[in-house]
Amino acid sequence: MSANLPPLNALRAFEAAGRHLSFTRAAAELHVTPAAVGHQVKALEDTLGVKLFRRLTRAIALTDAGQALLPGLRDGLASFEGAVARLRGLEEGGVLTVSVAQSLMAKWLVPRLERFQEAYPDIDLRMLSTGRFVDFAREDVDLAIRHGLGRWPDLRVDLLMTEELFPVCSPALIEGPHPLKVPDDLRHHTLLHHALYKTIFGDAAPGWGTWLEAARVDGIDATHGPSLSPLSNVIQAAIDGQGVALGQGVLVEADLADGRLVKPFELTIPLDYAYYVVCPESASERPKVAAFRQWLMEEAGTQQAPTL
Repeated sequence: MSANLPPLNALRAFEAAGRHLSFTRAAAELHVTPAAVGHQVKALEDTLGVKLFRRLTRAIALTDAGQALLPGLRDGLASFEGAVARLRGLEEGGVLTVSVAQSLMAKWLVPRLERFQEAYPDIDLRMLSTGRFVDFAREDVDLAIRHGLGRWPDLRVDLLMTEELFPVCSPALIEGPHPLKVPDDLRHHTLLHHALYKTIFGDAAPGWGTWLEAARVDGIDATHGPSLSPLSNVIQAAIDGQGVALGQGVLVEADLADGRLVKPFELTIPLDYAYYVVCPESASERPKVAAFRQWLMEEAGTQQAPTL
């Protein structure tokens, strides 16, 4: 603000006192003492070099200078309040842009979004499906859900969901020509692969080799079979009976619950990689960002998840 303007507190004190024609009522509105209002008004008068009030025995009255100042000041303060209210409206509502991997969006997030919209009708979600990490400094994204180890410096990182890996298939394969009774029976079936795992995670990529080794199964080529992306397509191929996929718990829970998929073996492998809610520290406590993050935590059942 211009260096020629008096302090805002003094202007607010004068406006309230001039509107009420009372230091006492102005003090109650501003949650200060009448003496504080009087002090602010005196400071304003000293700054402007004019008297703004005539002090009467049991009242105050505006001087000509006070009457000249009050209407314009009232309009100015109302304009300030309107600007702040509009800003708060944008922060508490409006568009919230979220970046999410396509498979997590399709299999876990989208079926739940109606609950968020019911709870926060003033927030319009803009969901971006991408397999890469967004650059918050260059892209218009408020928040992201990332899959990884949670090591992203200079960002707020909250653990959303841990993951585990296990085979899933169509119920038809369980009692088909080559029933899946024990892990060794997988040699008679097509193994379905996620094409992007190797690209994203390199040699540490979780896959059939990891699971078969844990199951102590030899003689099965863990690399053979079709590779699809995104992971939701791998899961759909398994639902269609095209082979056996490695399902991540959170992405197949609905299909397992509805009977579209079955879990033929008990062995599961916990993954180091997990899902995290990520955003810039500077945006982490904006009302709409915080609201969506908290809602995600509640949906995932990890309200007490640690911040890294």
